[in-house]
Amino acid sequence: MIKNKYTSGIIQYIPFFYVIWSDDLLSASEINIVKNAIDNDASLSKEDSSLLLQWLNTAKKPSNKEIKSWKQTISSTSIKLIESDIHPLSNFSKRLLEYYFNESIENKQLQHIEINLGIQPNHYNHLFDVEVIHEPTSNYYNSGSIDTILKGEHKTIVNDFHQVVKDPIFNWTIERKKEDFRKKVLDQVKFLAKEKYGAMAYPSAYGGTNNMPGYAFVFENMMYVDGSLAIKFGVQFGLFGGSIQKLGSKEHHDLYLGKAGKTELLGCFAMTETGHGSNVRGIKTTATYENSSDSLIIHTPGTNDNKEYIGNALDSKMASVFAQLIVNGKNEGVHAILVPLRDENHNLLPGVKIEDNGYKLGLNGVDNGKIWFNQVKVPRKNLLNKYGSISDEGHYHSHIKNPNKRFFTMLGTLVGGRICVARAGLGGAKMALTIAVKHALKRRQFNDSIKIQEDLLMDYPTHQLRLTPAIAKAYVYDITLQHAMKIYSDDSKTDKREIETQVAGLKSVITWFANETIQECREACGGKGYLIENRIADLKGDVDIFTTFEGDNTVLLQLAAKGVLSDFNSEFNSAGFSAVLKLLGNQINDKITTINPLYSSKVDAKHLYNPKFHLHAFDYRTRRLTYSIAMRIRNYIKSGIPSYQAFLKVQTHLLALGKAYSCEYAYKTFVSFTEDITDEKNKALFKKLGTLYALHEIRTDASWYLEQGYISGVKSKAIRQRIERISTELRPHIDVLVDGFGIPEHLITAPIAN
Repeated sequence: MIKNKYTSGIIQYIPFFYVIWSDDLLSASEINIVKNAIDNDASLSKEDSSLLLQWLNTAKKPSNKEIKSWKQTISSTSIKLIESDIHPLSNFSKRLLEYYFNESIENKQLQHIEINLGIQPNHYNHLFDVEVIHEPTSNYYNSGSIDTILKGEHKTIVNDFHQVVKDPIFNWTIERKKEDFRKKVLDQVKFLAKEKYGAMAYPSAYGGTNNMPGYAFVFENMMYVDGSLAIKFGVQFGLFGGSIQKLGSKEHHDLYLGKAGKTELLGCFAMTETGHGSNVRGIKTTATYENSSDSLIIHTPGTNDNKEYIGNALDSKMASVFAQLIVNGKNEGVHAILVPLRDENHNLLPGVKIEDNGYKLGLNGVDNGKIWFNQVKVPRKNLLNKYGSISDEGHYHSHIKNPNKRFFTMLGTLVGGRICVARAGLGGAKMALTIAVKHALKRRQFNDSIKIQEDLLMDYPTHQLRLTPAIAKAYVYDITLQHAMKIYSDDSKTDKREIETQVAGLKSVITWFANETIQECREACGGKGYLIENRIADLKGDVDIFTTFEGDNTVLLQLAAKGVLSDFNSEFNSAGFSAVLKLLGNQINDKITTINPLYSSKVDAKHLYNPKFHLHAFDYRTRRLTYSIAMRIRNYIKSGIPSYQAFLKVQTHLLALGKAYSCEYAYKTFVSFTEDITDEKNKALFKKLGTLYALHEIRTDASWYLEQGYISGVKSKAIRQRIERISTELRPHIDVLVDGFGIPEHLITAPIAN
């Protein structure tokens, strides 16, 4: 053992000061953390404390000679730094003390510094001339417990589903011929129907358990099997069957719902048209009531008025067709009508024309097609008439007199589909993150020494920054979508306008997040991520379309912003800007409080980690955007600009408001959920995930906050540093966090993940 010039009190702090000054970790608030630890350390003499405090002086940093002396003190031992320790640096200091003084002390003050400074092995393992024991993950948290927290009451349903998809029919294989792929997926859908998953959200009388939240869980988990399966399943049972359930009467339920749930009747959801896209209210297909035959005549008037991109089009025998309902010469607006497409031999019926959309970027196991109708006659009873019916005498009737309200009420019943699409996108992101993380915990690359192993990819701060915030977001979005589905499924809440606004925003931000995350994971896996066998390539192709179906994201964000502006006032949906201005009349004069300069420059960890700060930042952004956009609209209208043109002038502003609103809603939901976690250890973990989500969102929109004076440049920099710090703190638990998603091992088939 070599002699050293330091006392036993000082020797414990040597590794910490070596890290601090080598990596320049100290800010003013962090100096206070170390200072307080020294002041409270009863094991230190006055002389020891004085020297340590002297080393904290940023105006007179320790000399290079002193720092080299620290390095010599450390490197002259054979002590190993163990990454899997809960407090790696504190334990290293403890062993250093044992080496030089044969003393064993558990110094809580050192642990306090390590925790509050957030310093983790990859901040400093390059500093020590010792062999580092590389452990890929810590077992401090339990993935099963995390999975239970996420799934809650639905865990049994999901676990049972995982057992069902162990059947060889669900084995993932590379499929490049669409005909074979489609047959495989159809067989899988029929298999799940026999296991009663198709009818899951239907009433018990039709084979279901009326469990829409459980259905959403199962739907997401199908993404782990294959994206085409999830979408084909969703079209058959969620869109086709769901339209019958939500828009039809008991007569329709009795005739068709049970058969749809069993796949005895295959159907499709024919809403979108080639020439009209997201403008459902402007579709051109007509359903004209013919009194003499008591029938509806379905017709495609123009070449581009056909139904487009209709999933299940080639396998279906029936379609829920959305068309302009014309009764006695009057257009009563868009309604859904059940239209038979094929006979028992699967031949097209007269007047029906269907073409295959062909190969797509992804989801080639789904048979998307185009449909034209040429004077196709169907019985009057095929009108799905929950919100509008035609009497025996041939008169139209609806209990919702306002046609705009009626239209949005009908579409509002289908919000569940948007929640499921968001969940499917989230499932794709979770799978990609799981593959990327597990690859990064095995793949090694680069090191500055030929004597030891190369470093794990996951130990690089850049790798942590590209994956860890995305994992935190996945947790936040998971909880938020569960909450949204619970509200949507509550039949006691008949007014769905608020949840429609919330889901419009969530579907947009989450499917965009999914695409960005999958791309990041692809790049994080290098060339391996580009190989089909490793699943990420297919996830990219499959999830990409989620941004434009079940509602184009840009359009949906504007819908969400309209809901915020009008306080969910339905008049605004018909361009009734007066409703917005009346609502905000009192708020126009409500000057948003100017931010105190002390607040905008506050950078201590206690403040930056406080949910109250995050909530205030998100609320401020939403309110400020709402206020400024209302003022702009009012000024445009005052100057004589028509209301519709005024709306066009603020479109980009609307998108910002929609995103801000969705971010705030997601974070509020997650914070509320976290407060109810009873286990303190897991509660702390979920809080840290929430903090990472919040800081990352604020940092992403830092330019806006800087423009408003809400944060200073110093605070923006501090937030960036905290994001890096938390990502590093979560590094030992990263494998447990992706395992906490609950994806069963038999579905993680990517070779690089195993």
